[in-house]
Amino acid sequence: MPFRKRPRHVRPDDAPQSEALAYSMTSGGPQKPEFGPWDEQWAPEGVARLDLGSMQIPAVEGVEVRVQAGPDGNVEHVVLVSGAGAVEFGVFAAPRTEGIWDEVRAEMLREMKAGGLGVHEDHGRYGTELVAQLPDPQGQLVDVRYVGVDGPRWFVRATFQGPVASDAAHAPVLWECLEGLVVVRDDEPRPVREPLPVRLPPEMAEQAQEQQPG
Repeated sequence: MPFRKRPRHVRPDDAPQSEALAYSMTSGGPQKPEFGPWDEQWAPEGVARLDLGSMQIPAVEGVEVRVQAGPDGNVEHVVLVSGAGAVEFGVFAAPRTEGIWDEVRAEMLREMKAGGLGVHEDHGRYGTELVAQLPDPQGQLVDVRYVGVDGPRWFVRATFQGPVASDAAHAPVLWECLEGLVVVRDDEPRPVREPLPVRLPPEMAEQAQEQQPG
């Protein structure tokens, strides 16, 4: 499902804010939410993480991180796998005081229904989520759950695939990774919905360069 850039018309009152965004807007100053994805300022210390620039993924036993990057080292896809389940993370620019998930979700819901796909909204730990059945490359229908989290000047979209999309008990470690994800938003002005720069660590970038066909 493409993540399109469109004019925004969302106001802070249009939908409940995520904890991260709500705390960033409090008159008393930012406060740490109960669980992540974390803004860098709230990230718990002493946690081993894979540093991908604007995205830091916690090291969780039983989870394999698969990263697809181009020749320049810029990461195009970040997928975490555990058993038969997987989740893909994406991080994007967003306004400081307004969430975009409400608008993005409405667009996705409308487009998937127009395409004849089975999709509906569901309430989860992160608020309103999208649940759908989409065909895989073999044409088999796969359960998919889209979770959106609005933070201060950033937005995270997590796409769960497989049995974990309908029942978190199938791969709770994947949800643990989302709750421990850290977003590092730079100070550069960016258009709303622009992907934040996600890059391989230097040693992984060197390996990727070596594997490129000569």
